[in-house]
Amino acid sequence: MEIIAQNSSALLFLALAFGLYLTWGIGANDVANTMGTAVGSGSITVKQAIVIAGVMEFAGAYLAGGGVTSTISREIVDNSLFQPVPELLVLGMLAALLAAAIWLMIASLQGWPVSTTHTVVGAVVGIGVTALDAEAVHWNTLGEIVASWFISPLLGGMIALLLMMSIYRLILNAEDPVTQVKRWGPAYAFLVGWIVALVTLTKGLSHVGLHLTTLASNLLAVLFGVLLAIIGKQMMRRVEIHARKEKDFRYLSVERLFIPMMIFTSAAMAFAHGSNDVANGIGPMAAVINLINNGGEVAAKSPVAPWMLFIGGIGIVVGLATYGYRVIQTIGTRITQLTPTKAYAATLAAASVVVLASGFGLPVSTTHIVVGAVLGVGIARGIGAINMKTVGGVLLSWFVTVPAGALLAALLYLLLKGIFL
Repeated sequence: MEIIAQNSSALLFLALAFGLYLTWGIGANDVANTMGTAVGSGSITVKQAIVIAGVMEFAGAYLAGGGVTSTISREIVDNSLFQPVPELLVLGMLAALLAAAIWLMIASLQGWPVSTTHTVVGAVVGIGVTALDAEAVHWNTLGEIVASWFISPLLGGMIALLLMMSIYRLILNAEDPVTQVKRWGPAYAFLVGWIVALVTLTKGLSHVGLHLTTLASNLLAVLFGVLLAIIGKQMMRRVEIHARKEKDFRYLSVERLFIPMMIFTSAAMAFAHGSNDVANGIGPMAAVINLINNGGEVAAKSPVAPWMLFIGGIGIVVGLATYGYRVIQTIGTRITQLTPTKAYAATLAAASVVVLASGFGLPVSTTHIVVGAVLGVGIARGIGAINMKTVGGVLLSWFVTVPAGALLAALLYLLLKGIFL
């Protein structure tokens, strides 16, 4: 305790600096999940994506980021073991923040879309083993996270493949795709409204005291879906079948109709991401700040002040604006060639899996879901449409993320311990 009291100002400064650094990394890497497909399909520019995602991420983080967060990823390490030595928890959280931030920066510079959650979990595991012992780590939970490496892309890929095949069968491969999109377009608009509403209700607004039953959430989502279907039908009626009948022209008319639906889904995903994943950056920071302010008392939960959410939101936006384009390019252009219909299928599939995972409690990663969904729409054209070199690099980065986070955190913890203890 004396160590904390003597160095409280320095420790608070490091917590703020490392927390901001990590949220910068989240913006540079994770936010590409929500906008990569939109940019890759040519629907919007990188600058437009940064503006849309920046606004929605910040709104999600600040307005719906929640007032309480877990202190040490309780599911991974038993933080009560730190009660006799709270200074070790402070140094451990600082090391976890910095380690996760460094790995996200490395991944972003390489254009690797990695999971922020897995990065933080790896860092916490490294702290648990180094500061305590291997028995302090809940290895069963870690096993679930490893399982998510396979579950997430598989689910995202399967749903995206089915969606894309339905678009090919019902619209793109038809003799007259413009007429077919007028017939089936409202159904795809309904899916967007339904899924976007569920994502917003179950994820984006999950921390603001909005307690709805599953039935109520689904009814509201269906109503919103019907509303979008009606709007979509009116918009699609305005698409005229010009005298020019070349297939390329007809395909272009159809593709353009999917752009608003895809961007709308991406924006909703960005809001949900901001409201949930900001905790990855400010959770450990809040733990350190509250522990210092509470005289070294280790709590299971840490209150998050609005100014902490504000800092987290700023960090995410700056990270997206400075280095987000690298991972956006990987997801949007380097895995497979995307068109608005393919981007629509991939984005909606990713949102669908997020909803399913939330409902069934499945351990999934949004990053892995999105990459799997992009692979799914690529496979719909044949395996030759996939850039296997890029996919191989992405898969390797996934498997390295947890051990890299753990190793970095362990080394940084020992360094901080040598400085302060």
